Amino acid sequence: MKLAIQFSCFILFPCFVLSLESINSDIVIKNADRQIDISSQLVKILNKLTIENTGKSVVKTFAYAVEPQFKKLVSFVGAQVTDGSKTPLKVTETQVTDHPTKGFWRVHLRDNLPPGKPVVVEVEVVLTNALLPFPATITQKEKQLVMFKGNHYVYSPYSVHRQTTTVNVGTKNIESFSKLNPVSQSDMSITYGPYPQEKPFAEVELVVHYENNSPFLTVTRLERSLEVSHWGNIAVEEVVDVVHTGAVLKGPFSRYEYQREAQSGVSSVKSFKTVLPAAATDVYYRDEIGNISTSHMRVLSDSVELDLRPRFPLFGGWKTHYVLGYNVPSYEYLFYSGDNYKLKMRLVDHVFDDMVVEELVTKIILPEGSSHIQLETPYPVQRLPDYLHYTYLDTKGRPVITVRKTNIIENHIQDFELNYVFPRVLMLQEPLLVVAFFYILFLFVVIYVRLDFSISKDETSENRMRVSGLCDKVIALQEKRTATYNAFNDLLQKLKTNRDVSSFLSAVKTLNQEHKNETAQIAELLTKLKADAPELADKVSDLQKLDKQLKEHYNQQQTFYVEKVVPCKIGRNQFTEAESAINKKKEECFEKICQILKNLH
Repeated sequence: MKLAIQFSCFILFPCFVLSLESINSDIVIKNADRQIDISSQLVKILNKLTIENTGKSVVKTFAYAVEPQFKKLVSFVGAQVTDGSKTPLKVTETQVTDHPTKGFWRVHLRDNLPPGKPVVVEVEVVLTNALLPFPATITQKEKQLVMFKGNHYVYSPYSVHRQTTTVNVGTKNIESFSKLNPVSQSDMSITYGPYPQEKPFAEVELVVHYENNSPFLTVTRLERSLEVSHWGNIAVEEVVDVVHTGAVLKGPFSRYEYQREAQSGVSSVKSFKTVLPAAATDVYYRDEIGNISTSHMRVLSDSVELDLRPRFPLFGGWKTHYVLGYNVPSYEYLFYSGDNYKLKMRLVDHVFDDMVVEELVTKIILPEGSSHIQLETPYPVQRLPDYLHYTYLDTKGRPVITVRKTNIIENHIQDFELNYVFPRVLMLQEPLLVVAFFYILFLFVVIYVRLDFSISKDETSENRMRVSGLCDKVIALQEKRTATYNAFNDLLQKLKTNRDVSSFLSAVKTLNQEHKNETAQIAELLTKLKADAPELADKVSDLQKLDKQLKEHYNQQQTFYVEKVVPCKIGRNQFTEAESAINKKKEECFEKICQILKNLH
């Protein structure tokens, strides 16, 4: 793989901060050939420096500096000797008291450099967030333009006798660039120089404004969990928050135009490729909604390529969240001798090409009972407090080692080493727990089937339930009697219209029979209630009395209609007064009945 080749050439050693009194003035840079690659979202600077010792004593190290505006943007610094062996050199971050605002790294030479002898060293620097979208907002149909501001000269604490800079933009669409002669432009690159001798820390602003539609994806947070099992498996899960940090989308998004026109949303990201270990199995890819089925996996000889396609394309300012997990066999990463174990895995793995991870949190979950834990990382990380993680069949909890690192790129894909002690006899703990569980379960079943757990009758509870059932029946019967009264009202209104007394009396006879049956049933329930709930029986008795009064009012109204209203023996005013008086009495009875029914619930 390309990444593996790159890591074999450049190694980032653990950094520490020291204080240098001054810069060694005996060192000069005879020639500097600098290549700046800004074709992706990263700025990759490769300096090929011919260093010469003009002093009288040997030189062991030299200082490499970056511009003050790039000091906080540096993610990686690596060096190697270009003598055919490409030996990686030790690089440590340092400080110079005379230049506190500048960023310095100390490069340790493989061999002491004697006076008058040159050596050619390649120094690679990777910057993040050094490319600014310009303009900052674009519409769906516009292309993304970015601007890079750097330095025409090699920023060095030493005198540079001759230098050349080549800027690779990766596109022919260059809006503008600064011109410091001599300068020439080819299809996708701009060449500055050669420039004659320049003094230390020389600066002239370099500006390139060009089209860059490469994915500007930034992982704002990556939480990586490695759960180690001594039963032959290591479970890996990554919780990823990704945001598109390119030019922010201006205006509405049209999916119709996005699918119809090839040039619509050229700076958006439809999908990206993740490279997993060759032994990865049981891969899953999901978000808050569930599994995302639009991903594709391809198994290669040395890796597994996973094409991740979010549920929607990512435009500038848009973000997504997903979970990626898989299993790998432990024999490829876990080594042991007796009770001593060593885990060797990547602290961070490939997310996508030219990735930028603002914050990485890696959690290593060891088997329960692990002790004497020692962690070695390929570069400085922040060690967070350890804690315990509980899962199936755990008693004391599994130790979790957590580390944090910011500003991560592909160059940081390197292995850590974790040494710990685990008594192999503890491998029997989980099987014994399972056996003990089933033993206790079967023992409980044996005891259960031989014991009598019958429950004695609760007379109070049964009586309460029986009374509640009787009240429900009373309420239902009363609702039926109310329906009878409503039907009687309808018959009265019909009688006023058709004046058919014989049909009215026939229908009333049927209603009276239904009312009589319902009243008789409530009377039977009243007899049962007197024995179980005397207080409720009194309320039902009052209900019967009120219903009897209400029935008398309806009978009075029936006689009034048949003898007075139908033969037209009463005037309109007299009819209205009589009708109002009867209805008022009926309403009073209904209100009292409703109050009793509420108390029966």
